[in-house]
Amino acid sequence: MQERVLKERYAIQKSLGKNAGRQTFLARDLETQQLVVVKILTFSADFQWDDLKLFKREAATLQSLSHPGIPRYLDCFEFETPKTKGLALVQSYIEAKSLAEWVESGRSFNEAEIKQIAKSLLEILVYLQQQNPPVIHRDLKPSNILLADRSPVKQHSAVHKGSLLGEVYLVDFGSVQTLAAREGSTVTVVGTYGYMPPEQFGGRAVPASDLYGLGATLIYLVTGVHPADLPQEDLRINFEPKIQLSADFVDWLQWMTEPDLKSRLTAADRALKALEKPGEGGRSVLGKPAKSWVKLKKTRNSLEIVIPPYQLCSVFMCYFLFFISLLILFVLWIIFIFNAWYLFFSRYELLFWAIAVILGVISAIFFIESTLKKSAKFIRLRNVMRSRNS
Repeated sequence: MQERVLKERYAIQKSLGKNAGRQTFLARDLETQQLVVVKILTFSADFQWDDLKLFKREAATLQSLSHPGIPRYLDCFEFETPKTKGLALVQSYIEAKSLAEWVESGRSFNEAEIKQIAKSLLEILVYLQQQNPPVIHRDLKPSNILLADRSPVKQHSAVHKGSLLGEVYLVDFGSVQTLAAREGSTVTVVGTYGYMPPEQFGGRAVPASDLYGLGATLIYLVTGVHPADLPQEDLRINFEPKIQLSADFVDWLQWMTEPDLKSRLTAADRALKALEKPGEGGRSVLGKPAKSWVKLKKTRNSLEIVIPPYQLCSVFMCYFLFFISLLILFVLWIIFIFNAWYLFFSRYELLFWAIAVILGVISAIFFIESTLKKSAKFIRLRNVMRSRNS
């Protein structure tokens, strides 16, 4: 196949990959002299009708799309050789490494770079989800995301804009699905373990399914470990012990990879807003209570109420005053019971009782107030305030 020319136009250069009866080749367009990618589905012994359905859907989807972060549709045709026949899909070639190749080569990404990659991919997903009907990629993973090297011009502009990365592309729409195609059709389970959400194992895919794949991909960039190899707790990827990221970004990644659809972000535009402006992406935000030193911190699945340590001194003072007032009352009661020092206290009886009562009332007020405040000390309610807004 490497030395053949398809349609008397596309000269095969080398193989780029093979998967489930489909082969991908790098070829040269003899008319334009441009490098292109040719995906071939052959009608061989391992051919399945689902493969044909997905292949035709990929071609139709790419033909309807036009976005700088997605390969351009160029051609689609049937071919026949002395040994085989099949279908070929031609699309533009993007000279870039996949995220998987970058990580395997030893490259690491900091938080700013990962956020930039996330933003670029979310902008692509926003475009896909705005189509009519919405387009769902269904196989978003590191090997299907390309990151180009920066050109000299882009490197110069990146210094001023703070950008450290080249362009980001989403490729391989071989598992693509539209919401219209899903309704009333047979179930086809596609995706990659570790990057596909639980609902996809049952053949169901929604726009939020791609958000899970994106979140899992970013976790891979952070940890260098495939999500399938990370520990899980209640189907949630437990990646926090292996990273050093800001609390807001960790919370956002957890939100993206919620196994429950009701708790996950539902759309790419909301995910993008939540990434750019933490706390404004649809979650409830709690500010500091008015005229209070209590500090509140609420994330997607937790609420923390903190009393600063220096405020605890007033609590102990309240206890002390309350104890003193009780002691005075007790001493007075003993004195009058046994008529001790009667001559001395008889003149000042009302005064002593008044002082004791006033101290008792004051200390009781402080005691009640401090008890109510102390009850809120370092309360942390994990996983009980999970957002239902997804």
